[in-house]
Amino acid sequence: MTRLSGKVALITGGGTGIGRAIALAFARDGASVAVAGRRLDKLKAVAREIDQQGGAALALECDVTRAKDAERVVRETAKKFGTLNVLVNNAGTLSVSTVDSISDEDWDRVMTVNVKGPFLMSRAALKEFRKAGGGAIVNIGSVLGLVAMKDRAAYCASKGGVTMLTKAMALDHAHENVRVNCICPSIVETELVKGLFDDSEQGKRLKQSRMGTIPLGRFGKPRDVAELAVFLASEESSWLTGTAIPLDGGLTAF
Repeated sequence: MTRLSGKVALITGGGTGIGRAIALAFARDGASVAVAGRRLDKLKAVAREIDQQGGAALALECDVTRAKDAERVVRETAKKFGTLNVLVNNAGTLSVSTVDSISDEDWDRVMTVNVKGPFLMSRAALKEFRKAGGGAIVNIGSVLGLVAMKDRAAYCASKGGVTMLTKAMALDHAHENVRVNCICPSIVETELVKGLFDDSEQGKRLKQSRMGTIPLGRFGKPRDVAELAVFLASEESSWLTGTAIPLDGGLTAF
């Protein structure tokens, strides 16, 4: 018996990086998986990979910042698999900037994707959770929703919002058997992060400097996040809600 046997999960930003790793891990542990996002080709590739491994998957094009899209993908997931038990709010975006350097448009983009997206997806998922007698929401936040760093003002603000949204929803919906938890990773080796460090000597030094802030001496890998997400979606964490868990190689232990 696998940990997610019989469960149906919807994962946003499921075509690449952390979202892809979570989708594959959920399928491996027995869940039927819908992956949603803007790049349908990437989503279909993940769905094919799951199908080839004997799992059940669905690829859904979606803009998480649009309420109609959020409601549609939840509805289509439940129609395909009969129910919805788990939502993983993974879709997100980054801005390297201060409040003095960021444009109004970029600030709004970060807040809309990182905070409004999880709000819209969670609101839509609650309707199906109630039909199922409960559910689990796993928000992919950031360690920068717990502590700050330079040149990340909008990102820190948005991920702090995800941390507190997690706690508020956990309290509001505990009586409905809906659990809400947040994973707060430090820097994880994804396509997004690779773009921060070029192959120049300066880029290499910057990467080594960032790695030096992590006591365990390495960046995270998508599978590190995926394994914790499986736990939070499973019955093994049935008495855990409202948490924001640092997954950071010891970064915040100082």
